[in-house]
Amino acid sequence: MRRLAALCTTLTLAISGCVAKPLLSAHPEDGRLQVVATTNVIADIAAQVGGEHVQVASLVPPGADPHSYEPTLRDVRNIVYADVAFSNYVLLEEHKLIKTLDSNISPQAANVALAEGAVKYAAEVIPLVEDVSLDTIWLGLRVHGGGSRFGADRTSDMHLRLTGFSGPGTMHGFLTEGLGQTSMYFDASDGVDPSEDEAVLPANAHTHLSWAFSKPGVYTATFAGSVRPEADGPQKRVGEATFTFVVGKDPSQIPELAGRERLAGGHADVTMNLDEQAMEIVYDDTSGGTVEHRHIPASDAVIEVTNRAWQETPSGAGFLGPRGSSVYLLPQAVLGKHVHGEIDPHLWHSVTNAIAYAKLIRDTFIAKDPAHRNEYHAAAEAYIDRLDALDDEVRKTIAAIPESRRHLVTTHDAFAYLAKDYGIPVAGFVTPNPSTEPSITDMVRLTDTVRNLKVPAVFLEPQLASRAQTLRELASVTGIDVCPIYSDAFDDTVTTYEELMRFNARSLTRCLS
Repeated sequence: MRRLAALCTTLTLAISGCVAKPLLSAHPEDGRLQVVATTNVIADIAAQVGGEHVQVASLVPPGADPHSYEPTLRDVRNIVYADVAFSNYVLLEEHKLIKTLDSNISPQAANVALAEGAVKYAAEVIPLVEDVSLDTIWLGLRVHGGGSRFGADRTSDMHLRLTGFSGPGTMHGFLTEGLGQTSMYFDASDGVDPSEDEAVLPANAHTHLSWAFSKPGVYTATFAGSVRPEADGPQKRVGEATFTFVVGKDPSQIPELAGRERLAGGHADVTMNLDEQAMEIVYDDTSGGTVEHRHIPASDAVIEVTNRAWQETPSGAGFLGPRGSSVYLLPQAVLGKHVHGEIDPHLWHSVTNAIAYAKLIRDTFIAKDPAHRNEYHAAAEAYIDRLDALDDEVRKTIAAIPESRRHLVTTHDAFAYLAKDYGIPVAGFVTPNPSTEPSITDMVRLTDTVRNLKVPAVFLEPQLASRAQTLRELASVTGIDVCPIYSDAFDDTVTTYEELMRFNARSLTRCLS
């Protein structure tokens, strides 16, 4: 009954963009395991390991972007009938897709997130590190922990609300999205309304935010956190704390703030800590040469908004004040909605990580279908042998590029594993992910990088071609080539993971050598 109800609720899901996909069956006559995978890459690896004993359907169709794809009714039907489901990492795929997967999959099915699980099979992950080079503090929002103690999972919503405010002026917390649209999270200019002044995030997530203060002085903002484990269920309180902001003043000259740690630069987040049931500050401490997350009680620190944050009210931001007025603005630094987790999710651009995926998939199939244990072992062994050979081929192909020309410039930041494993450093990218928009400063910096390094070509993912005018303009201005590279989607040219890696290595060598 649960599965039927969940299926019926999906009438509100997107039904456009449907392409022919395999239809899974509740009772397949041939007895094959019914498998759904969120992406083309995962579906192919699963098909290679499962062979004739599995039927695999990819939820994201060829040519679509996993970061933004929303499921169709056909996808929901396949999820309902699946014996096994594979996703990559909770914050690679669009969150609606993960929610649809987890709410419609059978309780008896295996539901496996590969990026996390593959670590046990020697996969190596790269942590996401924020840009700490800004001259003001970069302040975001974070949810720390998965919330299992509250009955939450990766589909649950975490609510961060502004419940109290004081200060000499106004405070706004907002997100600037693509094309300049603004999403307001917290607006204290008209008082505090917790039902409106809130942000909603998944578990273990972080998002960028801009913060604006209209006058210098000391501000306090009280934030409360709660968890909604089920979409139609009640919220469960996590904690509440008051955060202190010192705007345009010296905290050392304010006696009541004596002894508090001053956070004036780097990256920090107003954080709901689900493990400790507390609201706190998580600060990226780089003093030891590496990035470490420090958890700081809100009462032990002040968030310092220095005079470097002062500027004229930006054009188009009338909600911050009239034209000609000034504001203290902490920028979100990355334009557009960019909710992400703690690790870079594009693990498969390292073939050794793909091998770890294959091993985890093999063991998942064996657990669900032990009668074919030997066949899954044999298929996985043969596939891993091919991947070992592919790893050598990719390495040798890229090694043929002269070292002085090994500079990778792409549309978004998806190739850190390729860079790390195969010795082709990422020189730059237009934006961190496809949903964000570059600033003028971003483009000036990237253009200078291309010119200074004498980069002979930039690389464009085919599924992003319609949104990649910025990269084409950069190539035109600098007189260099635009070449194809594949990230997480197939098309008529690339139809398997092995073809994807081989194509990328050859495209890089052809265009950079």
